[in-house]
Amino acid sequence: MSSHQPNSVPNGPTRPAHPAGRIKHGPLVQGLRMLASLSWTFLVLSTINLSQFIGSPLYWINKDYYYAYMVWTKQWFGIWITTMSQWFSRTTIRISGDASVRGQLTITKDGRLETRFPERLVMIANHQIYSDWLYLWWIAYTSSLHGQVFIILKESLKYFPIIGPGMMFYGFIFMARNWVKDRPRLQYRLQRLAQSRHGGPMSGRRGGDTLDPMWLMIYPEGTNLSGNTRKGSAKWAAKQGIKDFEHVLMPRSTGLMYCLQELKGTVEWVYDCTVAYEGIPRGAYGQDIFTLRSTYFQGRPPKSVNMYWRRFHLSSIPLPSQKSSEPSPQETEAFSKWLLARWKEKEALLEGYAKNGRFPADEGYDVRGEGGAAGGFIETEAKLGHWYEIPQIFAVVVPVFVVVGYFAAFVYKRVM
Repeated sequence: MSSHQPNSVPNGPTRPAHPAGRIKHGPLVQGLRMLASLSWTFLVLSTINLSQFIGSPLYWINKDYYYAYMVWTKQWFGIWITTMSQWFSRTTIRISGDASVRGQLTITKDGRLETRFPERLVMIANHQIYSDWLYLWWIAYTSSLHGQVFIILKESLKYFPIIGPGMMFYGFIFMARNWVKDRPRLQYRLQRLAQSRHGGPMSGRRGGDTLDPMWLMIYPEGTNLSGNTRKGSAKWAAKQGIKDFEHVLMPRSTGLMYCLQELKGTVEWVYDCTVAYEGIPRGAYGQDIFTLRSTYFQGRPPKSVNMYWRRFHLSSIPLPSQKSSEPSPQETEAFSKWLLARWKEKEALLEGYAKNGRFPADEGYDVRGEGGAAGGFIETEAKLGHWYEIPQIFAVVVPVFVVVGYFAAFVYKRVM
């Protein structure tokens, strides 16, 4: 997404330099970083999954406590995401937005981002690389809603050990990419989200008086930008008789329209994030540059992750008039045009970023006199608010192991 100077290689052809510069760690340190990051990931994810199974009987005892417990374990996942960026891939995150999010992007005295987004929303974004969703979940952390994130995923992911069962406990929505099969299950899950109301902890600012908090994260492109998906996007654009994009993929409207149709009346806003990574040259793809090895092991994450935020009220979006009904061709076309127009705006935003290295930024203030940082931008890093958030990940498993250990020792002594 930016200009890119080649490195000269003596007695050989030039090759492009990595946007994040030289490799910062040698083979030994890379090995240690790989061991540390993978060990931390396995420890946290297995601990979360085991804690979920330990707490699952609450479902038959008290639904409110079960809901709160699973939200608590989902918060641990958000904490893990933040530590992965803070410890292994520190980078500048530059955030701005238009006037629609004025006063909702703020920075704390110690330099952390604090967002004031609503408890219930649908979030859409372009999909650049695999790690996009990690940064969006971190955004939920900055709103203290990292326990209320819901994601629509490929069905195959639910069969992964540890991760799959964990995501099913979280109530994520799995899609087979076959609308005939997907629609009934999507309808069921969305109706649950539209009616979910619990009392007690983790149930929102007014408890059982309102619907449960919910951030539904959707990538209308369906997959991240790559050489193969670029070809698929071009074919889809040709089929529709329109020009393909350069910086984004053609969005698919069916799933998003159905989600908004089912959630209408329970969600007011669609929040849209345009994401760009510093240093990706034209014609290249972020997934090929910012790999797992480069980002977490070699110490070469993107120099900056850039986000541009805006929001749209559901009343301004052309949606089918009736829930769960089959939309008319006219309704489908109207929504498709609306979504395509938003993606054209994203394309223009990313073209501007490619030329200028920055997104635009609103420099105004809201009715309370609050705005963003100087120049309309906030520059920060993904980091935890407090170190003592980490031990809560083990708040269930450790006591259970201690009790089981003492009981086993007691039984052993009695038997022997």
